[in-house]
Amino acid sequence: MLQMRDVTPKVERIMQSLPIPVATVGLLLLSNIFMTFAWYGHLKFKSAPLIAVIFISWGIAFFEYCLQVPANRMGHGYFNAAQLKTIQEILTLGVFVIFSVFYLGEPVKWNHLVGFALIVLAAFFIFHEW
Repeated sequence: MLQMRDVTPKVERIMQSLPIPVATVGLLLLSNIFMTFAWYGHLKFKSAPLIAVIFISWGIAFFEYCLQVPANRMGHGYFNAAQLKTIQEILTLGVFVIFSVFYLGEPVKWNHLVGFALIVLAAFFIFHEW
């Protein structure tokens, strides 16, 4: 049976073999999937007790942090903190749009897309120095 202590060195070797931007963005993407479920997944279960939803969300968020913290540690130096935050926010929007449409069944409207596009434009300015 595969043990966690056997998996961790393998995961670390894989992460170290990837370019820093790929590993950083990949981990941030996965962390955002967890966080989106932690923050918004409970909206489909409004009859569930609030305290239960809080603890379940907190448990899901634990896994988000297990991915997000290494992503930021690995990426800092290649990216500055503002760039890391911007990457995280852009990924959050992308994950959220997919989540909102397919999990919550809520449409994305034109004004949402315009707002998201303006955030992406802001990211352009964060990544380009003049």
